[in-house]
Amino acid sequence: MDIAQSLPAGTPFGGELERRPRLLVVDDQPVNVQLLYRVFAADHQVFAATEGNKALEIARQQQPDLILLDVVMPELDGFEVCQRLKADQLTRDIPVIFLTANADPESEAHGLDVGAVDFIGKPFNTKVVRARVKTHVTLKRQGDLLRRWVFLDGLTGIANRRHFDERLAVEWARIQRSGAPLSVLLIDVDHFKRFNDSHGHQSGDDCLRRVAAALASGLQRPTDLVARYGGEEFVCLLPDTDGYGAQHMAEQLRQRVHQETQPGVSGAPWPAVTVSIGVGSARLDLMHSADDLLREADLNLYRAKKAGRNAVRAGAAALSA
Repeated sequence: MDIAQSLPAGTPFGGELERRPRLLVVDDQPVNVQLLYRVFAADHQVFAATEGNKALEIARQQQPDLILLDVVMPELDGFEVCQRLKADQLTRDIPVIFLTANADPESEAHGLDVGAVDFIGKPFNTKVVRARVKTHVTLKRQGDLLRRWVFLDGLTGIANRRHFDERLAVEWARIQRSGAPLSVLLIDVDHFKRFNDSHGHQSGDDCLRRVAAALASGLQRPTDLVARYGGEEFVCLLPDTDGYGAQHMAEQLRQRVHQETQPGVSGAPWPAVTVSIGVGSARLDLMHSADDLLREADLNLYRAKKAGRNAVRAGAAALSA
């Protein structure tokens, strides 16, 4: 069966093991997709696209470690795709290797000018392609590690407020162009001051780390982000998620935190904790900035606390509350 035609664009080849590098192959010829799949499927998670716009969509959603990109394609050619990848904050750090039959010096120079890290001519030697992919994936992961240190919360190991603020600004600008849904969850650990007073600040720090781990493990997509918002508050950014989906995710996270902090699961010498969650969902007809989105989530968080905590609250009425 034709692999490139039998699976929908963006379908991961080879499973969901996140420890494996994620590779996006973009080529309008299915035979080339099949060949590269056979080369990389054993030790990579491979995604495929046969045209430029779909490649941009998959790159944003799946955040691959590297993109193998054909130059000559209908509609958007590889050079234009690469330029758009580099103009988008979510995809600009993904290395791009061009694969093309036009391996002349002028094309190669242009490919490097628009942001590619390498240029391989067709027909290609599979050993050479594997070696170059390995090199650039290693460099990408080293760069990712350095960037994470800058945007990391020192206590919990998840993203910090600075990283969340930057991602929120990017996503808000994107939905203004596309009209896509966007939601945020504001999450507060219930009665945390009482917890610290009863169990001590070291246990409080351990509690925050366990809550952060439960939230991070509960997110479902690479583009979802959980960050420490400040003190005992956390925030989740959910691109391409409407109010219904965000409320469903919030309820799952509320239950997950309570389950994952049970003494029998966590081994902690203190009782399980609960969280209250407020949901905010973008409505461009009423909201003028990302601050309005956060305000809705904050007002819904207040409603969750007022309702007795260990609860999720959502709804557009919060803006006028």
